[in-house]
Amino acid sequence: MAAPQNTNLAETFGELTKNDVQVTALAGSHFSKPASAERVNNAKAALEANGFKVYVVNTRADAFEAVKNLIPAGQSINNAHSTTLEEIGFITYIKGQTPWTNVHGQILAEKDPAKQAELRRTVGSTVDYYLTSVASITETGHLTHGDLSGSKVGGVAFGSANVIVVAGSNKIVKDEQESWKRQTEHALPLESARVRIAYGLPASAITHYEVIRKANPFNANRIQVIIVNEALGY
Repeated sequence: MAAPQNTNLAETFGELTKNDVQVTALAGSHFSKPASAERVNNAKAALEANGFKVYVVNTRADAFEAVKNLIPAGQSINNAHSTTLEEIGFITYIKGQTPWTNVHGQILAEKDPAKQAELRRTVGSTVDYYLTSVASITETGHLTHGDLSGSKVGGVAFGSANVIVVAGSNKIVKDEQESWKRQTEHALPLESARVRIAYGLPASAITHYEVIRKANPFNANRIQVIIVNEALGY
């Protein structure tokens, strides 16, 4: 099937840098450009040397099919907020009829903030497959990302049985030092621009930050990484 369309275009990199004066200077950032084939190959090899399962695909449509094919029917799924997953059409897809149990809708249906947070901690973090992106993939084979609430970091770090990471090659950086620079100087301002639209808040913040340097020694295939030869997310 053709990948569904992203229905949240206002929160994409191109629209944010065009419409939010606080991030317009990031429009030409090198962190928004696809990496060379050499850098993609280096990152893939380093990730695999660190025990991760890695796939490289050419387009967002290929990424959509890859994610869909990695999740067996009947499994429970949840996702962190991810502009990348929106851009490949996967968020649109899982809002409809799928072979899986998507707990994200169940969580959002709970309007009491305290009860919703508890569902995120329990049901949301312990699914069979947790879907997300990351802020950076280093050429040394590390994954880095941050969030405000901790729900994303928790689900990726340990809670869920399996994790699928989808990242455009624009997320590839040299090392952990550059990954922090990308997180704070590029991804965070853009995420703040997103929350101004989504939640009416002035900014986001990094209160949790995670570096994953090697695959889980007890479950080497738990985190699977799909690198897309396009610029996706921020």
